[in-house]
Amino acid sequence: MRTGTGERVRGAAEDGMDIGSLALLAAAGFAAGLVGSVAGLASLFSYPALLAVGLPPIAANVTNTVALFANTVGSAAGSRAELRGQRKRIIRFCGISAAGGAVGAWLLLTTDEETFELIVPWLIALGSVLLLARGPFRRLTERLAGTRGPRRPNPLPLAVAVMLVGVYAGYFGAAAGVLMLAVLSVALDESLAVTNALKNIVTGGSNLVAAVAYALLAPVDWAAAAAVAAGCLAGSRIGPAIVRRLPERPLRIAVGLAGLGLAAQLFLSALR
Repeated sequence: MRTGTGERVRGAAEDGMDIGSLALLAAAGFAAGLVGSVAGLASLFSYPALLAVGLPPIAANVTNTVALFANTVGSAAGSRAELRGQRKRIIRFCGISAAGGAVGAWLLLTTDEETFELIVPWLIALGSVLLLARGPFRRLTERLAGTRGPRRPNPLPLAVAVMLVGVYAGYFGAAAGVLMLAVLSVALDESLAVTNALKNIVTGGSNLVAAVAYALLAPVDWAAAAAVAAGCLAGSRIGPAIVRRLPERPLRIAVGLAGLGLAAQLFLSALR
C-alpha cells in the first residue's frame, strides 16, 4: 500500500529562510495576488517561487494554499462595488465550495497524487476553453433549452460544478480560479467584473477550509506563507480595479489563453 501524501512529507518544511528568499516570496506574492484576483492564476507565480527557495513540492503546495487565502481578503476589499447585492449567491456558493475544499484537502493528505496530476492539466484546459468559447457555449445551451436572453441557471449542475472546482482547489489549486470563473461565467448573466469578484470569494471558501486542514496536519512553512501572503494581500487589492477598467472580451481571451499555457506546462511536468 502506498503511503499517504501527508505521511510522506510531514516535517519536510524548511527550518529557516533568509531575507533574500523572503523578499523573493513577497514579490511573487504580489504578482500572484494581482494576477489571481484578475485571472485566477495566482499559483503561476507563487508556487514556482516556493519551489525556488527550497521547499519540497508538497510542502510548497500546502504553504501556497495557506498563503493564498490573502487573495480572497484583498480582492474582497477591492470588489465591494461588484459584490453589492450578491450576498445570497456568496453564502450558497461558498458553502458548496468549502465542502469541496474539505474533500480536496482530505485527498491530498491521504492519497498519492500521480494520477490526479495527470488529470489536472485537462481540467484547466477545459475551463480555459469554456472561458474562451463563453458566447457560443451559452448560445448552444440556450438553443437546447429553448430559451433566449437572461435565464435562471439550473441549480443542481451549477452546484455540482462549483463543488468539483472546490475539490480541485483544496487538492492542488493551480488555476482553480480559471475553472471557477469559467463555471460562473457560463452559468450567470453577469458582467465579467461581477463574475470575477464572485469567483475570488467563492474559491476562497474552499481555500479557507483546505488552509485550516493544512495548518493543523501538513508541513506548512509559516515564514514563507507569511511572506507570500503579505505580497498577495497588496496585489489582490489592486486587481479588481484593473478588471473594472479593462474591456471584457480581450481580458477573457487573455485569461483563457494563459490558462491553456499553464495546462500545457503542467501536462509536460506530469509526464517527466
